[in-house]
Amino acid sequence: MFSFLTKIFGTANDRIIKKFHKEVQKINQLEEALQNLTDEELRDKTKQFKQKLSDGQTLDDITYEAFAVVREAAKRSIGQRHYEVQLIGGLILHRGMITEMRTGEGKTLVSTLALYLNALSGKGAHLVTVNDYLAKRDSEWMGQVFRFLGMSVGCVIGQMSDTDRKEAYNCDITYATNNEMGFDYLRDNMKFTQESRVQRPFSFAVIDEVDSILIDEARTPLIISGPVDTSTDLHGKINKLILNLDKGDYEIDEKAKSVTLTEDGINKMELMLAEYSLIAQHSSLYDFDNLNLVHYINQSLRAHFIFAKDVDYLIQDKKVLIIDEFTGRVMDGRRYSDGLHQALEAKENVPIQNENQTLASVTFQNYFRMYPKLSGMTGTAMTEAGELKDIYNLDVVSVPTHNKITRIDYDDVMYGTKAEKYAALIDLIKDCYERGQPVLVGTISIEKSEEISKELTRSKIQHNVLNAKMHEREAYVIAQAGRFKAVTIATNMAGRGTDIMLGGNPEMITEDLSKSLNEIQKNLEIERIKQEVRAEKEKVLATGGLYVIGTERHESRRIDNQLRGRSGRQGDPGQTKFFLSLEDDLMRIFASDRISGVLRTLGLKNGEAIYHPMISRSLEKAQQKVEAHNYEIRKNLLKFDDVMNDQRKIVYEQRNEIIASDDVSAFVTNMSDHLCSNIVQKYITPNSLREDWQIDELSAEIHRTLAIEFPIEELSAIEGAEEEISAILCAKVKDLYEKKLSDYGQDLMNSASKYLLLTTLDQVWKEHLHNLDYLRQGISLRAYGQKDPLNEYKREAFGLFEGMLDYLRELFIQRICYLHIDTEHVNRQAMALANKELQKMQTSRSDPAFEKYNSGSSIDAKVQPFKSYIDPNDRDPKDSETWGKISRNDLCPCESGKKYKHCHGMEA
Repeated sequence: MFSFLTKIFGTANDRIIKKFHKEVQKINQLEEALQNLTDEELRDKTKQFKQKLSDGQTLDDITYEAFAVVREAAKRSIGQRHYEVQLIGGLILHRGMITEMRTGEGKTLVSTLALYLNALSGKGAHLVTVNDYLAKRDSEWMGQVFRFLGMSVGCVIGQMSDTDRKEAYNCDITYATNNEMGFDYLRDNMKFTQESRVQRPFSFAVIDEVDSILIDEARTPLIISGPVDTSTDLHGKINKLILNLDKGDYEIDEKAKSVTLTEDGINKMELMLAEYSLIAQHSSLYDFDNLNLVHYINQSLRAHFIFAKDVDYLIQDKKVLIIDEFTGRVMDGRRYSDGLHQALEAKENVPIQNENQTLASVTFQNYFRMYPKLSGMTGTAMTEAGELKDIYNLDVVSVPTHNKITRIDYDDVMYGTKAEKYAALIDLIKDCYERGQPVLVGTISIEKSEEISKELTRSKIQHNVLNAKMHEREAYVIAQAGRFKAVTIATNMAGRGTDIMLGGNPEMITEDLSKSLNEIQKNLEIERIKQEVRAEKEKVLATGGLYVIGTERHESRRIDNQLRGRSGRQGDPGQTKFFLSLEDDLMRIFASDRISGVLRTLGLKNGEAIYHPMISRSLEKAQQKVEAHNYEIRKNLLKFDDVMNDQRKIVYEQRNEIIASDDVSAFVTNMSDHLCSNIVQKYITPNSLREDWQIDELSAEIHRTLAIEFPIEELSAIEGAEEEISAILCAKVKDLYEKKLSDYGQDLMNSASKYLLLTTLDQVWKEHLHNLDYLRQGISLRAYGQKDPLNEYKREAFGLFEGMLDYLRELFIQRICYLHIDTEHVNRQAMALANKELQKMQTSRSDPAFEKYNSGSSIDAKVQPFKSYIDPNDRDPKDSETWGKISRNDLCPCESGKKYKHCHGMEA
């Protein structure tokens, strides 16, 4: 009945597209008038639009004319005219929705419409991409359109200076990667001056490959972290013991991606630990003193039996590098947390590096929800439309293709074993190769791509392999995958953002032209290449277009759809087929019993394949279950992360207020009043009898915390309750601060106070994040006590946050009271230097693939330490710059005889 009614009335998506078609006609009506304008008159339209906005009109009032102007500018600057479906895509983006457009439909050009219109407000418009290559390419390519209309265009990529970043963010339109934007946000909130920040307030963003960024990478936080002083020796020792375990000593749960020791395994491990003197003889692994070893053992077990080389990670330059599950790219500089990366390093016998502690973090979910207006574009979003609506309030609209799709999608074929599947797959590739039909083979891991590559080499078939090991010429290789006789093996959609053009991509080929050629020679060569490509395209069309072969199904339907979408670009012919076996991971783990029973009924024999729509449907249901499970994880993680996000907002707002303040004396007064009241109430309970007052302890605490002598006799002589003592103590702190103001001068004292307040806030926030990490790891156990872990987390996190604020007041006022400034050698550029130190830090993002193994854990990556350890003999007592990192309980290098924490460490 639903199908019948849909045929009559159309789907909801069809009705939305119909409305947009009417709006497109209004844009088309303006085209003729704009064609008659000179370039200068067309450029003046930008000034006219800005004037209209300042006169009170809205962006919606000028949408149609602005879109028509961009279309005309694109024709004149880059020789491309927006199709009607591209105008629809632009309208969808401007309305703050997600446009789903097939591969090759020109999403890059579509974005220019919404970016130009929203940039007219003067608040900046951002285009978010998934990698530096696309950000740079698109900013240069589409930047021609914007510059033609008098708009400034910036691009933010890795290894840029803060000055260049700030300049790029201040442009009308900024192209940047999701990672760089998130890290800039975190770094800005660790800066000490307003001028050193690079970003301005958020306004509007278009996210390219929105499903990848808001879904695949949503569970994984961007992290800035610092080193933790932990021993790495234990990882190596435990690794050696794990190698002695037999299959019966552990159990693997592939669905949950976990591994545990059996009873025999525990006994065996305890004997080995005792033999190596890691635990006492006859003691249990689960004794309280040995519990830390359990963590090391569990991580080593996972490193050996869950994580596979060339699937989850690879070894390069004696380093363990994580492979992104969704793109097949190496995630350089990123590390697993919680000791897992160290366990992998021990397993692979490469240098083991220290763990790290989170200094600042934010998830993409919470980062992009800070934009008042957000939109996105991708080729595959409808399967996740529910999640995008629930979490980001983004509707998804599927835009029809400019040309009718002529691609043929064959049903999946099923084999009994992998060997049979690979044999059939190689036969099909051979057939295509002999006929000259280009083939794109999609695999889900490096290991699988190399297996197929070996088979093709054995069969003497020339081919290109594109995976995490060979990513340097990624865009070029994928762009030429449509050439005659081309065979390309790609791991998980590597090369996203680059179209596969039948016959080859002439732009990519001409990029390699020799720089020694002069302009005339170069133009002749370009024309020759274009003619060759046109001729080759005709040959490829005759063979049936690009043949896309999937070697197995991915857990997510979107990844499969992205692979399929590589064929049939802009109405081109093409074919797609997935080869499966009962031994594939998805089949074996999620659907094996049910489907193998069906196949036996249908009469599956060795070497034969079964073609049946029911197989595809069963697999799709298995994929839907996995997607639903992953969605629940993401939704649950967001609920937990929202708790920290609320606290992050408060801390960052407070930080911004401090930075913007010219005078922080109000902060000092408020905090000291609050602290004095807390100190007094700690030792004098309100409304208690005087004989119950702990005067001795109160006097000692005042001296310890506030560096103020408040003798017991003087305290005892005060008449009245604790309020009077608090008021007198507050006055003493105020007098002390006033004295420091007169001694050091208003400007110097204010700068020092501001710097101390910011560094203290950063310190307590860092420690608070560490505490939240620990709380989060164990909170799920509350469910055994019939308590909701989320409510428990909220309650505990709120208590920790209040404790953090109390500690902030105490630590800051204590530092102010003990503050001594050497006015002769004062470094008046302390904040500038602090900002410079921040710039040296490396940043990292945790691995999306890892989150399914350990949902909820925050994953840190290696960063350079603020200070490194230095040999005590190399320290100059008179020059603190030569001291390096010092333990708080060591003697101070200044030779005062005091511990560092009671001497120079008090000011640090």
